[in-house]
Amino acid sequence: MESLQCAPRHGSPLSLGVSTRTVTMRLLPEDCCVLNRGSGSWAFEPLALQLSSSLGVDVASEPRRFNYLLHVEDTDRLVGFEVFIPAEAIRLASDKRLLAGVFARHDVPTPETHLLDTYEQVLRFVGKHPGSEWCLKYPTGCGASGHRMIAEVSVEPANWPRPFIVQEFVRLDRPEVYRTYCAAGELFGWVARRFPKGTFLSPWVAHARGARYVQLGQPPSEALEAARRALVATGLWDSFGCVDLLRKPTGAWVVLEVGTDGLFNHVDRDLGDEDFERELHQRVADAFWSAAQSYDDTSANSRDT
Repeated sequence: MESLQCAPRHGSPLSLGVSTRTVTMRLLPEDCCVLNRGSGSWAFEPLALQLSSSLGVDVASEPRRFNYLLHVEDTDRLVGFEVFIPAEAIRLASDKRLLAGVFARHDVPTPETHLLDTYEQVLRFVGKHPGSEWCLKYPTGCGASGHRMIAEVSVEPANWPRPFIVQEFVRLDRPEVYRTYCAAGELFGWVARRFPKGTFLSPWVAHARGARYVQLGQPPSEALEAARRALVATGLWDSFGCVDLLRKPTGAWVVLEVGTDGLFNHVDRDLGDEDFERELHQRVADAFWSAAQSYDDTSANSRDT
């Protein structure tokens, strides 16, 4: 396997502001925006303001030539306009049922996962595999909302979306989840979510449940390769996303899910490290303007022909 290296941090943290760009821009800031409109846009307002500052573009309710999409009620309004993070990639990242299928088709290493149409099939499967622990994952929740352990005698949860996602539960002596990020085809950052000492250890290691981020050193190449596969499979590799991973007791690295910004959720920026938070904003801004330049070049070539 080719050894992957996580991109190093920039030499000095940049203050949060308009991105320093090294490309000659023809697409102007007024041609771009952070697109945030509709009844659900309130949930994205703090991030919209952060992005407006770091990208140097307006927050707008109408699409422009090139858009950082956060929220619209009708994605058909985007026809004819370009977005930084593809809407299909956003949709995939928001639904763990879709992720399970994409990961399987692209050989992304994950805990053993099954999509089952009925609850009877779920109980039958769990009963036939007593040597492992299993969890039922809520397909569109964030922060591990709705996930639950499941046994052969578990009662069917009401109004659960189909198909059911049954996934191997990887029990660890010290619950922790690792995360790395990608912007413009470059992996960076390596953090872990852990519960502070003396706090309740939930089986679901989520920031919303009290876990906190810890900065780590150089990530293992196997973890980076798994993350790269997940990002390529979901169409996030060239824009922006993150990957959550576990290390199984066997030492194998497996992907839990990917995340990105837009429509349903957004990537957590509350990392407890101001330098890394600034780096994340800067990398996303650089990736946005690089994609905008590429789009402008492609548009210019199309006009010339």
